[in-house]
Amino acid sequence: MGPRRARGFSMVELLVGTAVGLLVVASAGSVVAAHRADARRVQTEARLTQDLRAAAELVGRDLRRAGHWSAAASGVRRDDGSAVVANPHGAIAPSAAASAAVALSFSTDPDPTDAALADDGDRFGFRLRNGAIEMQLGARNWQALSDPGTIVITAFSVTPRLDEADLSTFCEKPCAAGSTSCPPRQAIRSFTIALAGRSAIDAQVTRTLRSTVRARNDTVVGSCEA
Repeated sequence: MGPRRARGFSMVELLVGTAVGLLVVASAGSVVAAHRADARRVQTEARLTQDLRAAAELVGRDLRRAGHWSAAASGVRRDDGSAVVANPHGAIAPSAAASAAVALSFSTDPDPTDAALADDGDRFGFRLRNGAIEMQLGARNWQALSDPGTIVITAFSVTPRLDEADLSTFCEKPCAAGSTSCPPRQAIRSFTIALAGRSAIDAQVTRTLRSTVRARNDTVVGSCEA
């Protein structure tokens, strides 16, 4: 019996083995890449949602405290005959239809004797401009509330809703027939904030958000019979 000859892999076998190995590596690489892409997408979606929630919360915060007046006692009739003064911060825009601009004011002066008028520092608001929500701090001071480099705001609207509560039980005299001012009514104002945005990094990542807030400082419309 003659000596055995050592036999390795042929060139074809090496090529086939290399091709199979490359295919496995490529498949594993594509799986890893897909997982990383999904992770980045989830992170982008979470950040987009968080930014929209933060913007809606800031808008809602100011809408809730709109109309605050440190001299509110001046708007109530008193037995000493003092004149009743209207709340200078009572108006909130929008008041009827949905709008992409909000204008409001509230008293920032703790001294009631110096709060009869709404000055420039008491004016606040929000608006959509160039893909960003801008916040007004003072009469002419606007600054970006959202970062266009992270999130592009594609839609922003605030829709008001007005409900009224009858206050006739607080009147000593019944209202005259046909009166348009009596009885007084409590104006209960609420607002629906709608936001839509897309990621500045991945335009396919979009989110929408809606929230409803109520103004804490209700106004009174009308009056009792004198």
